[in-house]
Amino acid sequence: MSGTPIKQQSTAAFHAQAVVSFAVSLAATAIGTVRLDAGVRALLAVAVLYPVTSALTLAKVIRDRQEAGRLANRADQARPEELLAAHDPFEKP
Repeated sequence: MSGTPIKQQSTAAFHAQAVVSFAVSLAATAIGTVRLDAGVRALLAVAVLYPVTSALTLAKVIRDRQEAGRLANRADQARPEELLAAHDPFEKP
């Protein structure tokens, strides 16, 4: 296993698709709720906002765990490399 982490990056097209999809879904929901009564509209607003905020929080937690794993892995690799770099096998005691 190599010590070099693979950097995964999404393309600009994928990012644009995600943003447009999110905007269209929220717009469609907003348009659909215009004709509803105030009580039903409020319930639907809470029912839409709760999963959206939960999904964003979950995405942040997953990202933070992955970054913490990368940092811990980097710290574990840095110490042996530092010791090996400092060690000179030809140095006389």
